[in-house]
Amino acid sequence: MQKYGVVAVTAVLVFLACSMPAYAADGYGWGFKKSDDHNIPDVGKYQQMLDDYGAYYADHSGEKTVYLTFDNGYEEGYTDDILDVLGKHQVPAAFFVTGHYVQDKPELVKRMADEGHIIGNHSYHHPDFTVVSKENMQKELADLEEEVADITDQKSITYMRPPRGMFNEETLGWAQELGYTQIFWSLAFVDWKTDKQKGWKHAYDNIMEQIHPGAIILLHTVSSDNAKALDKTITELKEQGYQFKSLDQLVIKDHLPEPIYGY
Repeated sequence: MQKYGVVAVTAVLVFLACSMPAYAADGYGWGFKKSDDHNIPDVGKYQQMLDDYGAYYADHSGEKTVYLTFDNGYEEGYTDDILDVLGKHQVPAAFFVTGHYVQDKPELVKRMADEGHIIGNHSYHHPDFTVVSKENMQKELADLEEEVADITDQKSITYMRPPRGMFNEETLGWAQELGYTQIFWSLAFVDWKTDKQKGWKHAYDNIMEQIHPGAIILLHTVSSDNAKALDKTITELKEQGYQFKSLDQLVIKDHLPEPIYGY
């Protein structure tokens, strides 16, 4: 099972190696040119697709907000440390978990929920949703949600991240119909290769070079670099005036009615 987890997690960000969005026979692989000017990356035609189906990859309000998200396909022993740092700084995060992770590390999933973090749906078996039926996609999401509800007080899941970063208009529509908000990302780097970690400064520098107002940051908890860099990263971003918020705050704010001025 661990070998499967390594392959699955590796596949999630393979498209980020390309500077432009990647195309597959039945879908798109989430990707974009990395931001190097502290602005939200341009994702081209993807933007309209996400808008049409209520999906997110960044907060476009212009506010200096940051949203930390982690993908959890398997465990390398760093998630406790990451949760300790988040607790120290009172920073919320979202953890997108798979069925393997929930079965293998239920105590960590429970700790995430108990400490006020969001548990997101990364599917049960990590399939490419663009090559399965709507019924199969629904089962993948429902089975994961049931596993999480069995061990935590979070009885429903609102947010999902498509396995392998694969999507198309059909899967975006299916997710919306099933009551999920899809969460992509605007800041990421190759952090999942556990045998090629480069030290905490590599992770820190990657985040600082790409950071921008409204960033949804994707990190993997299998990275020792991330675990070691997180404390300094949060401290520095706060000093720069960034606020760390939860996905709930992003989505609720986005759906508030426009203020009415005058009488």
